[in-house]
Amino acid sequence: MDAKLDTPPLGDIPAEDFRRFGHQIVDRIADYLDEIESLPVLSQVEPNWLKGELPESAPESGEDFADVLADVDKLIFPAVTNWNHPNFHGLFSTSGSSIGVFADMFATAFDMKAMLWRTSPVSTELEDVSLDWLRQMMGLPEAFEGIIYDTASVSTMHAIAAARERAGLDVRNLGMSGRNDLPLMTVYTSEHVHSSIDKSCITLGLGTRSLRKIAVNERFEMIPEALAEAIEKDIEAGHVPICVIPTVGTTSTSSVDPVDAIADICEKHGIWLHVDAAYAGSAAIVPEMRHYFQGWERADSIVTNPHKWLFTPFDLSVLYCRDLGDLKKAFSLVPEYLKTSEEPTVKNGMDYGIQLGRRFRALKLWFVIRYFGREGLIDRIRGHCRLAQLFASWVEESPNFELLAPVPFALVCFRACPAGVDDLDAFNERIMNEINASGDAYISHTKLNGKFTLRLSVGGVRVEERHLKKVWDLLNSKVKTL
Repeated sequence: MDAKLDTPPLGDIPAEDFRRFGHQIVDRIADYLDEIESLPVLSQVEPNWLKGELPESAPESGEDFADVLADVDKLIFPAVTNWNHPNFHGLFSTSGSSIGVFADMFATAFDMKAMLWRTSPVSTELEDVSLDWLRQMMGLPEAFEGIIYDTASVSTMHAIAAARERAGLDVRNLGMSGRNDLPLMTVYTSEHVHSSIDKSCITLGLGTRSLRKIAVNERFEMIPEALAEAIEKDIEAGHVPICVIPTVGTTSTSSVDPVDAIADICEKHGIWLHVDAAYAGSAAIVPEMRHYFQGWERADSIVTNPHKWLFTPFDLSVLYCRDLGDLKKAFSLVPEYLKTSEEPTVKNGMDYGIQLGRRFRALKLWFVIRYFGREGLIDRIRGHCRLAQLFASWVEESPNFELLAPVPFALVCFRACPAGVDDLDAFNERIMNEINASGDAYISHTKLNGKFTLRLSVGGVRVEERHLKKVWDLLNSKVKTL
């Protein structure tokens, strides 16, 4: 008699369980977003708390998913920093909308790797359509075509790589090491550039010695004359300038470099112009703010992050290129197993960057644009700028505070300066740390002209005037404790 073999059940979670738990998860997420204002902005756990609560090794046998979900409430939620909290004002406020959560659910279920048109027709074509919609909303010329990456760090690195390729030094084939014929290639930014530019130069083998940080004026804007002088000096020294990166909305102050004047310099020397509008690019859809972007239509490439200020959940960064072929020349590599019959007539995402597989990110941007519409997006960005101006007016009217930078968008740089305080840097740092530790709000800092500077960003989709008033009251209560 043959022994009957008992085989364990295989496959995925049963469909009925998936539906049951799926409804529970959506309800839990809805409750989380609905109740988020009652939660601390920054997680209140201590370092290594979560590690200490988890087993040292994975379970041998599968667990009931109800127990896994129970641990989400018990272990995961307490360790979450609530970026969607309306009093998250540090760094650049997030703007993830609930509607984008739905898109990520679909994208995760599809689990496509959008490397070829064949492997993901919908991702390839919806990406083109959504980015063209956004291009039109931002007022960019038709020549610009976009590609989606995860973050501006990666978008900008790709732009610099394309600039390096266009410089004609055959780095793609010959590399950079072991060459005696390769001059120093230089990249130019302002003193207030995002640190990702430094990292791009490191990653691409240019080295930090290739990066020139140009002086800024009293408004923290790059000085074109100083840029021109630095480029001329490098050319005389036998170096090859390959890329200039002005910023519209710098990280520390949201200042605006004079792109038009910088574009003149780039055209004179034939240098790639890459505009970093990762934060502020979304504001280009607002008609009265379009003047901040004068000259960016002359760029070779532009980066903007809908996940920063266009209500699209992280991560989604867009790199627009005047000629996307430059990017393809730098990165396209098609092994035999990825060749397809559609190749001459379709766009394959893998040709435009270091990634092979790419997530279906376009769906959430498409959801967001369709749900809010152009007018709804404009109204929300316009409202954030109004709130930032309101907060700035409170700062200016108070004898105990001062503005330290202009407020072109929705970021306010300021500090407390009450009479009788000898060390204002230490005082402001203490205020920031106490507010952040309380969980009531989150603000961040920078240094401007050597001064410890508080930064308040407005950008959350749920933020209202009362949330700004809450922060203002917290700040004033700290000053009164002197």
